[in-house]
Amino acid sequence: MDFLQPRTWADALEAKATHPNSVPIAGGTDVMVELNFDQHRPAALLDLNRVDNLARWWIEDGRVRLGAGVTYTRTIEELGHLLPGLAMAARTVGSPQIRNRGTVGGNLGAASPAGDSHPALLAAEAEVEIASVRGVRRLPVSDFYLGVKRNALASDELIAAVWITPPSGSEQFSKIGTRNAMVISVAAFGLALHPDRRAVGTGIGSAAPTPRRAPEAERFAAAELDWAGRGALDESLARGFGDLVRAAASPIDDVRGTAAYRLHALSVMARRTLTWAWHDYQKAA
Repeated sequence: MDFLQPRTWADALEAKATHPNSVPIAGGTDVMVELNFDQHRPAALLDLNRVDNLARWWIEDGRVRLGAGVTYTRTIEELGHLLPGLAMAARTVGSPQIRNRGTVGGNLGAASPAGDSHPALLAAEAEVEIASVRGVRRLPVSDFYLGVKRNALASDELIAAVWITPPSGSEQFSKIGTRNAMVISVAAFGLALHPDRRAVGTGIGSAAPTPRRAPEAERFAAAELDWAGRGALDESLARGFGDLVRAAASPIDDVRGTAAYRLHALSVMARRTLTWAWHDYQKAA
């Protein structure tokens, strides 16, 4: 197995073009597990830790550009006020040691249906910045996931960053597992309120072949919520929203939980997160 260590982003893209079967590695929290269990043996590892600009974030035109190498810990500590939903999700990832090494970009690239960052990215309607020696493109995160652990990257492409517009309203994240953290989720749900355009964003995790949104639930809630008056959230609205989120999922039975349990959990988490987020929206008046 070859080990490639580019020092610049240009060198990293050139290395990926020259070695299209190489696997990018930053924190290694996903890649090393597969190597240790002999689930994957790539021809080469492409170490991105020396590429400094991947570990940076900044605000441009009101949007956060989150470099693919920014860790979960830094997301929590530096971006919690701007991207609270993603920070909530990051707090549930592994142990402090894992959060110090693992990156949002790595979680995105792994494209596991159970990845904790996916529901928050979907709810915030993030975009993925993808680069190669051929150029740069952006893709809505909802189009990035193609199947179980399959993403839209071409063989010569790398994830450069994630672009996120901080929602104008509250964000929430909920996860079901055998304990709150250090566990792969049985089901997860992210929600974001966008009162500036009277929209609701959703993200479903661990309950379909890919992370996905719940479009019908989003449209239903956006049309029924009292955006102008910030009135009380009707219980029937919250339950209807939960039912539509449940209908958007297509889970399976596995060692972590049954499909029936996942569907029930999603409806409950959707109802609760909408209630919490709306309460925050009312308080902000």
